[in-house]
Amino acid sequence: MSVVQATGASTASSSSSAEPTITKSGNISTLSHQDGPRSNLTTIDTLGNEFKVPDYSIKEILSAIPKHCYDRSLVRSMGYVVRDISAMVAIGYVGQKAIPMVDIAGQESLSNILRGTLWMVYSYTLGLFGFGLWILAHECGHGAFSDYQNLNDVIGWVIHSYLMVPYFSWKYSHSKHHKATGHLTKDMVFIPYTKEDFVKKKGVENVSDIMEDSPIWSLGVLIFQQLGGLQLYLATNATGQPYKGYSKFGKSHYAPSSPVFDPHQYWYIILSDIGIITTLIVVYQWYKVFGGFNMFVNWFMPWCWVNHWLVFVTFLQHTDPTMPHYRASEWTFARGAAATIDRNFGFVGQHIFHDIIETHVLHHYVSRIPFYNAREATDAIRKVMGEHYRYEGENMWLSLWKCVRMCQFVDDDKDDAKGVLMFRNVNKAGPVKPRD
Repeated sequence: MSVVQATGASTASSSSSAEPTITKSGNISTLSHQDGPRSNLTTIDTLGNEFKVPDYSIKEILSAIPKHCYDRSLVRSMGYVVRDISAMVAIGYVGQKAIPMVDIAGQESLSNILRGTLWMVYSYTLGLFGFGLWILAHECGHGAFSDYQNLNDVIGWVIHSYLMVPYFSWKYSHSKHHKATGHLTKDMVFIPYTKEDFVKKKGVENVSDIMEDSPIWSLGVLIFQQLGGLQLYLATNATGQPYKGYSKFGKSHYAPSSPVFDPHQYWYIILSDIGIITTLIVVYQWYKVFGGFNMFVNWFMPWCWVNHWLVFVTFLQHTDPTMPHYRASEWTFARGAAATIDRNFGFVGQHIFHDIIETHVLHHYVSRIPFYNAREATDAIRKVMGEHYRYEGENMWLSLWKCVRMCQFVDDDKDDAKGVLMFRNVNKAGPVKPRD
C-alpha cells in the first residue's frame, strides 16, 4: 500500500477491478491496487532514451522535507500580494503619465509607432505581475497562503475573479488534478490522446496512414492554444476527461451541475460565477467612465497575457518528450507526481512568477508548502528522487515548440511495460517512431 497526499476528506472506489481503490482522509490518501503496480519497469521515451519508472514511496519523499518548509506566514504571503499590486499601480502611474508625452518633432507617424510599442510593453509588464497575482491566488486554493483557509478563500476569490478565473471551480478541479497527476483516466487537464484515439480522430486505421503534420499547422495549433486554451478549458473542459451524456458546456467550470464537481460544491461554483459576473460589470463601468483604450491597455491586454502565461506554464509543466503517463494498473501517487518537470524562466520565473516554474515537481508532492520555502524543499526531495527528478534548463519557448511537435499522443508500445505510456508523434520529431 502506498501513502498518497491529497486534500479534502472523501472516499472514492473504482467501479472496475482494473482501477485502484483510493481512500482519502484529510490531506493524506491511501492507494491499493487489485494486483499492485509492478516494479523495475523501463520503456523508451520520445527521444529514444531509456525511461525508468520510479519505485520509491511517497513516505520517503515526505520524510526528506525539513519540517519548517511547511510553515506558512500570512504576513509574508500578503506582503507579496501588496508587492505585486504596488508594482502594477506604479507601472500604471508612470505609463499613463509618460507614454502620451512621447513625441518626435515633425515625425507624427514615427511618434505613433513608438507610443504604440510602449503601450504594448506597458500591457505586457502589467500581465507579468498579473500572472504573479494569479499564482498567489493559486496558493490560496491549495491552503499554502496561510493557516486560515477562510481568509485564503476570500483573497483567492477576489484575485482570481479579477483575472476572470472562477476561483472555487478552479480550486476543486485543480485539487483532483493533483490527486491523479499522470493518470490517464483520472487526471483533470492536459489529457493526451492515446494512439487509438489519435488515429480515430484522424479518421484512419493506422498511424502510418496519417500525413505528416506541417510546421505551419503546429504553429497554428500553438497560437490557438496560447490565446484561447484557458477559456476553452474553463468553458468546455477541453483537454480534460470525457464525460458521457454531457454537452461541452455541461462540463463547464461555470456550470454548478458539471460532472467535474461534487454535488456539495454546487453553491461554491455559483459563488465563483458571481465573482466573474462582478468583474465583467466593473470592467464595463471602467469602459464607460475611462474609455475603451484605457480599459484595453490596463485590463484586457494584461488579462490576455495572464491567459497566455497560464497555458504556457502549465502545459510545459506536464508535457515533455521524457514525460510518462500511466494507466490505472501502474499508476501510484508518487509516480504521478514525478510525471512533472521543473524548468527555468530566469529572473521573471523566480521573482515575478514566484517560482511556480522552477519548483513544480515539489508542488505536486506537497501542495501546501508555500512557494518561498519550495526551493529548499525541492533540494531535499531531489536526493530521494535521484534520476527521476526532471529538470530542463533550455529556453522555454524552444521547449514549447519541441513539445508541440513531439508530443501528439501517448502509447505503451513496449510490451513488457504495458501501462506506462510515452509521447509519440507522426512529425518525424525525435528518434522514436510509433508502430502501427
